[in-house]
Amino acid sequence: MTPKTGLATALVAAAVAAIVTAATLALVGRTAPGVVDTPTAAALDEEQVVEIVRNYLTANPEILVAMTTELDKRQQAEQAAQQVKAISDNADALFRSDKAYSAGNPDADVTVVEFFDYNCGFCRRAMPDVMKLVDNDDNVKIVFKELPIFGQESEDAAKGALAAGKQGKYLEMRERLFSDTGKANKEKVLRIANEIGLDIPQLETDMESEDVQAALDEVRNLAQSLGLQGTPLYLIGDRTIPGAPDDLYEQLVAKVTDVRENGCTATC
Repeated sequence: MTPKTGLATALVAAAVAAIVTAATLALVGRTAPGVVDTPTAAALDEEQVVEIVRNYLTANPEILVAMTTELDKRQQAEQAAQQVKAISDNADALFRSDKAYSAGNPDADVTVVEFFDYNCGFCRRAMPDVMKLVDNDDNVKIVFKELPIFGQESEDAAKGALAAGKQGKYLEMRERLFSDTGKANKEKVLRIANEIGLDIPQLETDMESEDVQAALDEVRNLAQSLGLQGTPLYLIGDRTIPGAPDDLYEQLVAKVTDVRENGCTATC
């Protein structure tokens, strides 16, 4: 059963249950003492009502489409409202955390937040567009949120990038972890660290430090608060772009412009 089939089945069941309940109440009311009974009402039992409803929905399936569409709209509106509240409630940790690294103008008028994993193919594809935004807009800041969701290798890569930041090489490590071929893992971190001149023993110590773990924990808590379903996710103020659409750069520019002109609904 597909999700849509399951939803349609659930909607039919809910519709039938609701109408059966209403019909049953009507029958009880009509047959209660002091109420004049009618042969038509008294003759309908629950099975007959179910059959009538089923036949009607089968003959008018557009009702189910309308129900599904309305349910989707309500769920999306509810999720959007919850996300805006979560952004506002966590604005400092999202946009101004001292545990995260960033690129661009520190005093920018618009901040973009990126949640990503080095072993996420969509994150890798999106990286040039993200950096293009920084290169082309002098008043934007990108805050990088390491969210390793693809296992221990991703965890090690994130720790390696954060540890490289302690030696002033976060952006260089980040770019190489994305651009170099092969899976991002500790082996790749150490190879890149050697090539860019990092202190390897210090890097390995920092990878297991409380500071690095605290940074990862903060991002995981933020992701949970936002109801994040995967990577990448971009916050532009309180606007969002999930995933890496083909026109990501254009969408980023449009939302940055929107925030710059109209501000945020939430605190950002």
